[in-house]
Amino acid sequence: KIRLEQHGKTLLYIPTVKDQNNEQPISFALTSSTTQQMIFENPKHDFPQLISYKQTNKTSLIAEISGMVNGKMKSQSFPLQKVNE
Repeated sequence: KIRLEQHGKTLLYIPTVKDQNNEQPISFALTSSTTQQMIFENPKHDFPQLISYKQTNKTSLIAEISGMVNGKMKSQSFPLQKVNE
């Protein structure tokens, strides 16, 4: 599950992932946004510390999670495509 919540001037991205973090939500604050990209960060979280969404064209996005794991930068990308129903 993913929730977006506005707290004052801060937009929070709050995922809850099955079988992770005792199924408790983790908050990531929006730190940067343009018309084609949004970046959410939580430097205190174990992994990821950064979640981004970048629009690559009108029907595609790339979601990426990244951060430090055991002193090394790690990232994983997830290409997303709009599906017409």
